[in-house]
Amino acid sequence: MTDDTVIEISDVWKIFGAKPEEALRAVREEGLTKAQVLEKYGAVVGVADVSLSVNRGEIFCIMGLSGSGKSTLVRHFNRLLEPTAGKILIEGTDVMALGTKALQTFRNEKIGMVFQNFALMPHRSVLDNVAMPLEIRQVAKNERMRQAAAILDIVELGAWGSKFAHELSGGMQQRVGLARALAANPDVLLMDEPFSALDPLIRRQLQDEFIRLSKILKKTTVFITHDLDEAVRIGDRIAIMRDGKVVQIGTAEDIVMNPADDYVAEFVAGISRLKVVRAHAVMQPVERYVAKYGPLPADGPRVSGEETLSTLIGLAVDHDDAIVVTQDGQDRGVITRADLLNTVIEGTEVS
Repeated sequence: MTDDTVIEISDVWKIFGAKPEEALRAVREEGLTKAQVLEKYGAVVGVADVSLSVNRGEIFCIMGLSGSGKSTLVRHFNRLLEPTAGKILIEGTDVMALGTKALQTFRNEKIGMVFQNFALMPHRSVLDNVAMPLEIRQVAKNERMRQAAAILDIVELGAWGSKFAHELSGGMQQRVGLARALAANPDVLLMDEPFSALDPLIRRQLQDEFIRLSKILKKTTVFITHDLDEAVRIGDRIAIMRDGKVVQIGTAEDIVMNPADDYVAEFVAGISRLKVVRAHAVMQPVERYVAKYGPLPADGPRVSGEETLSTLIGLAVDHDDAIVVTQDGQDRGVITRADLLNTVIEGTEVS
């Protein structure tokens, strides 16, 4: 576990049923499938041998279809579910080794969680709802109210502190839920499909709000979603799950350009590459271009490796010369119109 790694889980399994350890042993020794485990043991494999790490300040999206195991997995991070096997480290703490009281303290001080269900207390004001984690921590009333009010200002609900949940719209209630999770200043934020119950317009507005807050607060976040567009928009990296297993981890660009298998390829087929793919994934080596076409164009457009495919296409329309990709003042690659066309049509990385 490096200094930049906040969460590291290794070989995590979760099997639901009367004899989970026996079922797991059979999976390991006999190679039983999920269907065979259900038939033979009446047990359900929820999470299957998952290992991953999340870096400090990263938004790490875990996504998959219903039943893929994503929500089950995230509930292991703070032991709302006990794994059948595996190891979980958060900020170097072995979560599996914590006793009941230590685990409660760890959850309250280190981890904030936001669910799809807003779970606001109807008899408490918005301000009181946000202050709850600090109340559990036995922070003095004046201080916890001051901190809660400051968080409400950050989520732009400062004027609503005296209201009750039923007086707020769904989007506003979810922002209160987010503020409550942030009030205790946790190291890690777990978000389980927090926006999926909202209508598309409010959902996009809250995505924008969350992206804004993330830049300000820089919280290490695990974000669960079934919506690939949402994962691409929000996540620094994405893990795609299927049948309890993680089938691929990477940036949105990695996954769109180089899907690990046919399932992932089908999953990402509808995603527009225009805002996902960057110049560094499209360019060909300078040496190859020079060998085929001659010297680099002196007056052609020059871009960084992080420029989007959308911008590159616009430059190709406006300029006849190839596009040169630079980094630290050096020419690192070249993009021709043929490279762009291959990327748009095939989605394949230039080799």
